[in-house]
Amino acid sequence: MGKPFHIHLVSDSTGETIGLIARASLVQFDDIEPSEHMWPMVRSEAQVNEVVDNIKANPGFVIFTIVDNTIREMLENGCRELKVPCIPVLDPVVNALGSYLGAEIHAAPGRQHVMDAEYFGRIDALHFVLSHDDGQATRSINAADIIIVGVSRTSKTPTCIYLANRGLKAANVPIVPGCAPPPELLAATRPLIVGLTHHPKQLVEIRRNRLRSLGQDEETDYIDIETVTAEVREAKKLYAGNNWPVIDVTRKSIEEVAASILQLYNKRLEEHA
Repeated sequence: MGKPFHIHLVSDSTGETIGLIARASLVQFDDIEPSEHMWPMVRSEAQVNEVVDNIKANPGFVIFTIVDNTIREMLENGCRELKVPCIPVLDPVVNALGSYLGAEIHAAPGRQHVMDAEYFGRIDALHFVLSHDDGQATRSINAADIIIVGVSRTSKTPTCIYLANRGLKAANVPIVPGCAPPPELLAATRPLIVGLTHHPKQLVEIRRNRLRSLGQDEETDYIDIETVTAEVREAKKLYAGNNWPVIDVTRKSIEEVAASILQLYNKRLEEHA
């Protein structure tokens, strides 16, 4: 059990940015057990008072992205009185950019989420991911930008969702023991196809925890180390036989896996330009 603590994420927008920053920071520490309190769309004095009251009840680290000076000052003053740290995470970057560019900062809540073509592209990509999750809708799989294949519990779905947030249409296809891959996967020519693999011992633990969370019987080949080892080995043979690049996701975060896939995808685009 890690060291427990509260972290409050306060935003005048959706909270997506501050959530990513917090999680990217927290993974740098071992043996911690954060209780995350997300406070999106904080734009009024009443909302700030509610946030401060909750921080008082659950003292902890506070990070925020708020541009309205009045709201900022209320939050900072409240945290100062409670003697808890309160960090405006974007300020150093925005101020440094403004200085470097010699440009005036035009602060506006939620400005990074303007509904432009890029925004709707991400929404379209997310719909694609959901409709092509876990081997669904293979007839249209060749329309994907990226296809991720792998045995069960190799983080295929969350990686696809992360890629969708970058505007990429990603599909995932499970490698099931004793079942041939769908012919549409083997025939796909447009997408980058990437195989994910995982160390069998750690994979067994992940699967065992999954079964326990569902209250299911643990007497199954699904978590038998010899069976899982053979399963991973056969998946690797499939990848090698089709010349698909392979990423070992053992001890890698979703962000790290997605970053590796994006590198492969961009390299492929350059080669076909």
